[in-house]
Amino acid sequence: MKKIVLSGMRPTGRLHIGHYVGALENWINLQNQDQYQNYHLIADYHVLTTSLDTSNIENDSIEMAIDWIASGIDPEKSPIFRQSQIKEHTELHLIFSMLITTSRLERNPTVKEQVRDLKIENITYGHLGYPVLQAADILLYKGNYVPVGEDQVPHIEITREIARKFNQTWGEVFPEPEPILTQFARLPGIDGNAKMSKSLNNAILISDELEVLKQKLRKAVTDPQKIRKNDPGRPEICLVFTYHKKFNADEVQDIESGCRSGSLGCVECKLKCAEKIADFFEPVRNKRKELEEKPEFIKEILINGEARARQVAQATMKEVHEKMKFG
Repeated sequence: MKKIVLSGMRPTGRLHIGHYVGALENWINLQNQDQYQNYHLIADYHVLTTSLDTSNIENDSIEMAIDWIASGIDPEKSPIFRQSQIKEHTELHLIFSMLITTSRLERNPTVKEQVRDLKIENITYGHLGYPVLQAADILLYKGNYVPVGEDQVPHIEITREIARKFNQTWGEVFPEPEPILTQFARLPGIDGNAKMSKSLNNAILISDELEVLKQKLRKAVTDPQKIRKNDPGRPEICLVFTYHKKFNADEVQDIESGCRSGSLGCVECKLKCAEKIADFFEPVRNKRKELEEKPEFIKEILINGEARARQVAQATMKEVHEKMKFG
């Protein structure tokens, strides 16, 4: 029997390269392995945790789905669906919210990080509890594995705790899922921040053309001790070198030695990096341009994915009701 892989992102529109290396690349690899059945969730309810502006959710969901498909997600193999269109997500979330304490949720480091980065003054009940909704998202499909960035691992642990608590209280229904990480589970932003994020205005988009990439990388933070070309640098602390390691593996040793010796200047290094990122994502950009002309086709993909996901969700909730003696 195939293992279930549940993947999801909040719909924030076009994706950045951190999304690709931290999660999306994992999804594509797993999709092509026969032992897994993948489900891809557009987590539109999760948008409400940090913003009540829902005016762009539909468009942002479509833009994100386009990036998924352009990058290699096959909706025939792996259903793509919107969380808000499957009512069972909210029902299971309610049940799960009875199985965890507020003090446990307050210890979640990811929420603390979001509050800090987004300068949130008053955290809402829904924001504090969004790992519980995430647990419902995963366990509704009995997910065995969840491809995530390292910052999401605490959420997977909360999901495991909730699954364990439900099973101990009412009977075995849910697996305890495990995270799947990549070598590049988190890609730093161009400002040197440990997290690339559009909200922090430090992101390189998958769809960025070469000229845009050049402009963004010109601003990228490098070794502060390497001021002029002949100055020796320290690539281990340079985020541009981090990008080279991912997108320019063939030349990474030359880049490292050139930086250390001073023979490679930062301007040249950044330009080469921009070109390599542009080359890497060229097929994705070309596919995206085709899909942008077919918005109705993308909507049809979502509707079909939601029909497939709904069948699984309803079967899970039937089992939950039976275990809980709700009839």
